[in-house]
Order: sequence, then structure tokens, then C-alpha cells
Amino acid sequence: MSEDFLLSNYDYTLPNELIANFPILPKENARLLVYIRKKNEILHLHFKDLASILPPCAIVFNDTKVIKARIYGQKETGSKIELFINNPFKNDTFAVQIKGKVKENQELYFKENLKAKVLKLNDDGTRIVEFFSKNIKLKHHQVFSILDCIGHIPLPPYIKRADQDSDIINYQSIFAKKEGAVAAPTASLHFSEEMIQNLRKKHDIYTTTLHVGAGTFKSVECQDLRAHKMHSEYFHIDKNTCNLINSKEKLLAIGTTVTRCIEYYIRTKKNEGFCDLFLHPQNKIQRVDYLLTNFHLPKSTLIMLVASFIGRKTTLEIYQEAIDKKYRFYSYGDGMLII
Repeated sequence: MSEDFLLSNYDYTLPNELIANFPILPKENARLLVYIRKKNEILHLHFKDLASILPPCAIVFNDTKVIKARIYGQKETGSKIELFINNPFKNDTFAVQIKGKVKENQELYFKENLKAKVLKLNDDGTRIVEFFSKNIKLKHHQVFSILDCIGHIPLPPYIKRADQDSDIINYQSIFAKKEGAVAAPTASLHFSEEMIQNLRKKHDIYTTTLHVGAGTFKSVECQDLRAHKMHSEYFHIDKNTCNLINSKEKLLAIGTTVTRCIEYYIRTKKNEGFCDLFLHPQNKIQRVDYLLTNFHLPKSTLIMLVASFIGRKTTLEIYQEAIDKKYRFYSYGDGMLII
């Protein structure tokens, strides 16, 4: 078996103090590790330097918007319950995680007359629910509207603190427009309006949509990557961005979600649906030329995606360099640019 298929070969040790619990402000002051492939060279810069280092290319962002996906309520008995939305489905049902035992057809009660009915208990621990208000079934956008009033920003599990009012702004990109994500496309969190205006002087900017699900935090558990079942997430690519992808223009993907969108489209020619593409060194990038991303969890599909660009050994070497240089890791952390 190729060493690229072994899960243990994507592990690294991260000191806890390098996990970022809050973002650097102003955003553009976050650090940026730049890896120049042709020279096999690493530069240590900041996000405010991006425009000066970036080659000619079009830039693609994810315009998904994080919903307040965590809500607290109670059962009919009065016992407390916590519900976390994983993914919305097309028939106005949702895959969720529920802390506490529930049964099929059980009803859960929340503020603002919101009620959830448990439709199915999945083997993976998730539950399928639908939401009601005053006995009327709610559509996705109606649920999102209520969540905006009663819900909490779903900070990642490695951020060991409660969400704060500042997270409503900080855990949302400036392109956030289309509701549906339960995790932020974190590479885009570093961009301010001033940075975007500066980039637009030499680069065209496009968007795609991928609603990041809770599966993004799920670690790979099988020792042979080929046995891993990749999570799927709803995506949509508009006509302008499809035309860009079909062209020969160089592309910079802002984040792993944009990369998966573009690469899924290249392989399937589908511009909407559910993306379950698993990128790794044996399933390499075909269309994206440059990648800007944060530093990801060990043994995750995200670090494997980075390895699909530059190889597994180089990825781990760069991560060790970032650790040695005290870069901040994960969602609110620093980033890296591969050019």
C-alpha cells in the first residue's frame, strides 16, 4: 500500500497554546506562510502582504453564511436538550446532533414557538428532524430566521469557550450572503473590505457557494484512506464562475471549500448538488492553480487536501515549520498560501 493511503502518515503534534481561540484584529495582521512551489521556498509574511506576492489570477471565494446552528430547549418532560444543526436537506428537513436521548416521533421545544420533530435516528449518531411553528412546517429560510433570534454561533469543538457577541461578526466572512453553513470557510475570515478593494485593482473576484457542514470537523478514522466515506455538502456555482472554471485563467481558491467545489465541477460538470469529493495525494488537484487556506487538524480530510497540492511530506514539513515559528492554528488562526 502507498504511504499516502495510511492515516497515521497525516499526524502531527500541535501544542495546545497554538490553537487560536480568538482572531487577530485587524484581520489583515494575521500571519501568512507562503510556499513557492517552483523554488521550494517558504516566506513568512502577513495577510496585508497578499496583493504584493500574488501572481496574476482570478480569485474565488465561498459566499456561504454561517447560521446560528446551536439551540437549547427542552423535552415534553421539561428536561433540557441541546440541538446542533449539521446539514439542511432539500425537503426542508435537517440532519442534526442532539445531546440527550430521543426517540422517533418525539417533539422538542425551543423559544419563539419553535418545535422540532424527530423523524429518524441514524446509525452515525445524527438525527433527521423537521421544524414547526404553531403546527405549521417551516421551510429552511424560516428556520434560519428563528435561529437568528434564539441560536448561538457554532464555534468549532477545539475552541474551548462559549460563543460571544463578537463571534457573530468575526466568524463570518465579508462575502457571507447565502445562509446554510454551520462552520465558516475560515480562509476568507482574514479579508477586510480594504484588502478586497486592493486585490480588485489587479484581480477579478468570483464566488461559489458551499454550505460547510459539521462533517468538516470529522476526523478520518480508517487506517486506509480508501475506506473513508467522505461527508457531502450542498454547493452551487453560478454561470459566471462556471465560465471562469472552463477558461484557462489561473485560479486562486480561497479555502478548501472553494477548491472542492471547483474540482467537483471539473470532474462531473455539475454546478449544483452535493459535493462529496475527497482530495488527497492519490486524487490530485486538476484545475485550481493556487490555494490560500488555514492550518488544519491532523488526520483530517483538509490536511489531505493540502497534500493533494504539494505532497504529504512537504505538507508535514511546512506544518512543522509553522509550529516552530509559533503560527496560530485552526479556524481563528493564521494561514498559508501555496503558489
